[in-house]
Amino acid sequence: MTGQSAHTDLFSPTRLGALDLVNRIVMAPLTRSRANDDGVVGALQATYYAQRASAGLIVAEATNISPQARGYARTPGIWSDEQVAGWRLVTDAVHAAGGRIVLQLWHVGRFSHNDLQPDRQPPVAPSAVRAAGQTYTNDGMVDVSMPRALDTEEIPAVVADYVHAAQNAKRAGFDGVEVHSANCYLLDQFIRDSSNRRTDRYGGSIENRTRLTLEVVEAVTSVWGGDRVGIRLSPTTTQVGDTPLDSDVIATYGHLIRSLNRFGLAYLHFVEGVTGVDRDAVSGIDLDALRSEFEGPYIGNNGYDLDLALARRAAGKVDAVAFGRPFIGNPDLVERLRTGADLVDAPKDAYYGGGAKGYTDWPMAGQHG
Repeated sequence: MTGQSAHTDLFSPTRLGALDLVNRIVMAPLTRSRANDDGVVGALQATYYAQRASAGLIVAEATNISPQARGYARTPGIWSDEQVAGWRLVTDAVHAAGGRIVLQLWHVGRFSHNDLQPDRQPPVAPSAVRAAGQTYTNDGMVDVSMPRALDTEEIPAVVADYVHAAQNAKRAGFDGVEVHSANCYLLDQFIRDSSNRRTDRYGGSIENRTRLTLEVVEAVTSVWGGDRVGIRLSPTTTQVGDTPLDSDVIATYGHLIRSLNRFGLAYLHFVEGVTGVDRDAVSGIDLDALRSEFEGPYIGNNGYDLDLALARRAAGKVDAVAFGRPFIGNPDLVERLRTGADLVDAPKDAYYGGGAKGYTDWPMAGQHG
């Protein structure tokens, strides 16, 4: 190890719930838009994830739980047998390389377009409030569509879709699942009073607005057990669809986190600041105090480099650290961090779409591309 990293346990084994990890470095979920039009992944993704299996834990890219959950073209699904078979190639490859991988369960809610929805229906949301921004379709970037509000009677079917996806993730050989309740997608849309204007049992009070996330977690843990289920939250992320913050972030997410403790979850995966933008973009909200309400393992995410990871681990503020974009161009990121090797900064045009180029063709340290 370098002198900088010689006196840390960041590169030592640990345990998150039932998940035994070889180190405390987590590969964050990264949407790469390389599934086929049916949401099926395969050999290309198996190579990609196996190359990065030295991470203590891989959180696979956000994966649609149903056709209704889709918000972007060429993103993977987990509702069909063909999708399960494709993901099995991935999990087998990761396990053969000595890694651990969980699947992030995703429903985008209102951040979608009619062209991406079954029978070109409107996207669904807690309330009929259109999001700002554009999404990616097979015809390029388009403005997101006007959503319709879910009827109260429809919500159990959404929960059932999470259960079906969780069951399929088990069939596909994953080591667990992560409930995506962050980044202003469906579950987060229900949590925030800025996007939830309902008057039924899923709207109004904090208890009502957090109800759906808790129902989903309860349902998913019935499939996996709490110690193989994680959850991702992003209380101060605003840029996806320009969803404003909740009017009382600390009270709302504090209630949610305390309520989650009863499930004995494997971890809380927490976006600190605004996803991919700034760790300190929102002032006056003590995220460390908020996340300290969680009684289980904590994964810190957003803008981490080695110095920050070492400092926050040394201070006991994280149990593990999630790196996202650095894993794109550095399949051997853990070793590069451990030894102090230079990191490759992948260009943005490699992030989304295409094939192997910019995806599986990044060399390991010491190799030449």
